[in-house]
Amino acid sequence: MPDFIVKMHLPQRTLDSAWEQRQVYERIGRALEPFGARFEYVLHNRDTALDLIEGDRDFHILERGTVQHPRALNCGSAYIAPYHYLDPVGTRYLSSIGQRLFDPAQIGLDGAMAFQGDLFTAHALARKSRYDQPKDKLDIPQGCIAVFLQSESHRAVGEALYVSMRQMVKALLARDDPRPIVVKPHPRDIDFETLGWLVQKSRKDTRLQIIPANIHDILAAASLVVTINSAVGIEAMIHGRPVLTCGQADFHHATEVVRARDGFDAAITRAEGKAWPLAQYLYWFFRINCISITSATLGADVMAKIAATGYFATLG
Repeated sequence: MPDFIVKMHLPQRTLDSAWEQRQVYERIGRALEPFGARFEYVLHNRDTALDLIEGDRDFHILERGTVQHPRALNCGSAYIAPYHYLDPVGTRYLSSIGQRLFDPAQIGLDGAMAFQGDLFTAHALARKSRYDQPKDKLDIPQGCIAVFLQSESHRAVGEALYVSMRQMVKALLARDDPRPIVVKPHPRDIDFETLGWLVQKSRKDTRLQIIPANIHDILAAASLVVTINSAVGIEAMIHGRPVLTCGQADFHHATEVVRARDGFDAAITRAEGKAWPLAQYLYWFFRINCISITSATLGADVMAKIAATGYFATLG
């Protein structure tokens, strides 16, 4: 195989920080060197990225990109550390994983259960999530329905949702279900207008409780989790909880998808009546479709992703 160049398209903040580069992209680059690769950093400009790719014969990796090209993959955090996308379409709800077929029969149960156990130890028992979580433990009603908020003001969330946050809450409150409904605001994006609206609702219906607790403490107490397409849906699977997603998600295969406000009753009945193959799904999603930045086989794993694009066949 001839030598080749991998150009990594990074935002300015990463280009300015050697520490940020070391977290992901330098690791990928160094892991590729034994396979004959050299790596370079370039500024990620979404408007000109495709032209840059068309102007050379190198391979390109784009930070949180949405470029679709035979010589490009899009990279970004895949919900939980240390897993990342290297995807030909995009990341998160835009990734090609959402269009792939998941067959639990193809995943060995013992290995999947061990993998889920490792994730539980690393994330649930450690009470760690993507964003900093409260260390103090708060009282959370057992068996609650847990709703995790995302900001709809963010373009990506607004484009991806089927049911808005207020519609979610209204639909849950309208149900004849005595379970407490615990709402956790997003830890890095508290919308005070939304918070005020939730407080008003909670005064009218005592089932609704706003609790800014640690995500994993809420998940440990919850019987059901509701989100648009947040990473907490994956974290809920680690806890073995059924999940409702109310927006486009690339992990929809292991959730009940709600597309309208009047769909909650049927979706909850289905979600709670099904034996979800969550261990197999977590293994399939992360071990089969993503890469681990800390894996001893990182170089080979990235090479496999690049090879799947057909790039090496073009080098002659």
